[in-house]
Amino acid sequence: MKYLFIVQGEGRGHLTQAMTLEKLLLERGHEVVEIMVGKSPQRRLPDFFVNGVSAPVSHFESMNFLPSADNRKPSMVKTVLFNTFGFHKYFPSIQSVCDRIRSSGADVVVNFYELMAGLAYFFHEINVPMVCIGHQYLFLHKDFGLPREKYPDSIALDFFTRLTSVNAVKHLALSFRPMERDEKHGIVAVPPLLRQEVLATEPVRGEYLHGYMLNSGFADDVMKWHAENPEVELRFFWDNWDAGKIHKIDDKLTFYLIDDKEFLRQMSGCRAYASTAGFESVCEAMYMGKPILMVPSHIEQEINAFDAMRSGAGISSDHFDLSSLIEFSDTYQPDESFREWVRSASDLIISELEHIN
Repeated sequence: MKYLFIVQGEGRGHLTQAMTLEKLLLERGHEVVEIMVGKSPQRRLPDFFVNGVSAPVSHFESMNFLPSADNRKPSMVKTVLFNTFGFHKYFPSIQSVCDRIRSSGADVVVNFYELMAGLAYFFHEINVPMVCIGHQYLFLHKDFGLPREKYPDSIALDFFTRLTSVNAVKHLALSFRPMERDEKHGIVAVPPLLRQEVLATEPVRGEYLHGYMLNSGFADDVMKWHAENPEVELRFFWDNWDAGKIHKIDDKLTFYLIDDKEFLRQMSGCRAYASTAGFESVCEAMYMGKPILMVPSHIEQEINAFDAMRSGAGISSDHFDLSSLIEFSDTYQPDESFREWVRSASDLIISELEHIN
């Protein structure tokens, strides 16, 4: 079968999921004809993705989250105003996605949470079936059990998630644990899509703390904690291209430009991991048996953190409270059942993609 991927290009999670799924499909004799990536003009596709896939890569302009003044969290007011008043500029992207689907010869479109794909199916009649894949679709599962009163912004997130999947024939919801199929909403809980490099890693327990932040404004938290705890080694990854590949503050604090191979190598040898709670890296840390501090920067990550905490993965905070992470790491016990669940991903996900109603 021939598949066309459409990927949301903000952050690294959806990109690495696409990389993994392409390899699994190729191993089963299928073909990925193209990978279309939606991204804002200021986001640059990381080299690890461009060089790590076999299919041709194209990109189109998509909606983006505008950061707050301190470059920590998305500013929802700025984001809504900017994208609402500038929505007309996305119509060429919607048309481009539609045209490419029709001309690609693909049997199935796989959408990694990209809004323009959902809108293409909303505004146009497209006969190629679309399957959506992402952790966010699990939030719509009848048994997910989110306490909505604690997360009022989840209503807006649910609306956005549904827009990404207009007329989808199936939703593959990446999950920390098995759940029953939700036939009413067309949601199938499947294991996280972790790359072979992660599965083949043999982690060891080091003494340094490892971390990842999408928005570099969180670096102030890290540097403040470092000034108060200069004896603890910190190795953090970010997307600050202006700082170069390696930005060494001193012998105990280094910031690295996001590089996937180096990121995984450093994770495998760390004591614990701190992150802004993106689903993919949380799963990677769980698989390697690393205790996690999650610092959500928006509602999706807040729910990720909620779900990960009830799965025993780690703790959550509104800032990089690394002291609490060190304390948590002393009593943390890895979950071997999660590793078994992850190792079943290939068979379960490929089977769902090969059998489209």
